[in-house]
Amino acid sequence: MVKFYDVYSRPIFIDRISQLNINEFVQLQTAQIQDTTIVQLPTAQLETTNNKQIPALLTITTFTNHVEIMNRCRSDEERIFYMLYARHQGLKTEELRRCIVNQTFSSLMDKGKMMSPKLLADYPQSEFMLKDKAVVDFLNLPQKHNEHHLHKGLLEHMKAFILELGKDFLFIESEFGVQVGGSTKRIDLLFFHRALQCLVAIELKAVDFQPEFVGKMDMYLEALDRDVKRDNENPSIGIILCPSADRSMVEYTLSRSLSPTMIAEYQRKLIPKEVMKKSLEEYCAFLKENK
Repeated sequence: MVKFYDVYSRPIFIDRISQLNINEFVQLQTAQIQDTTIVQLPTAQLETTNNKQIPALLTITTFTNHVEIMNRCRSDEERIFYMLYARHQGLKTEELRRCIVNQTFSSLMDKGKMMSPKLLADYPQSEFMLKDKAVVDFLNLPQKHNEHHLHKGLLEHMKAFILELGKDFLFIESEFGVQVGGSTKRIDLLFFHRALQCLVAIELKAVDFQPEFVGKMDMYLEALDRDVKRDNENPSIGIILCPSADRSMVEYTLSRSLSPTMIAEYQRKLIPKEVMKKSLEEYCAFLKENK
């Protein structure tokens, strides 16, 4: 509790909340404590720049989640993000811990995502919803593994995989069949994304990205949109998950692709603190627009 007070009563933290204008959308007005003097002595209240009142941001997640955030995050930007993300995704403490350890903030807010122009045009909000880096340490894959090992492991640990992707993903089927001409093609994993309201085809690769992967994904998405997508759903999107990708090769390959496709890799990368600050501002703006 002392650390909670020390961390969140700092003027620099209060100022950051004020700059982001968070309190107006983190909680429904009817759910806010209007007068904290009823439940707290004035000397125990957290100070803001305007009055002595607990910032609404601190009330949107549990204290056990706060313990994880305080002990594992190194900057105020990370702490604020994970409070918002835990609320938005409905994360339990164990789930939040994994998200922090696997650097969800830097992965989700990375501006260098390998997305096709079509994906960005049709789903501009996808930048804040889709991760281009996934950590699959729960699979215990050997250094040399094939697509079968990867596929089987993800099916056996689907709950952990969905948490890694984001809880808006709903699993539909493995090896989902689509009819193309006289043959049946199999999509490795098929999901539905609740927020984007569209089918998501995931193709698994155990080798580095190759341009021909995109042509195959284009075929899958066309088949889904023609024969599987419902009238009330948005166009399907594709994610090619591979160990790593040459970004120049990806850029050349996706630049003329007419399908909403993203290349994701299971790697982790940190981003500079100043980039995290800007990313947090953009994420807060996104939440305000979609509250």
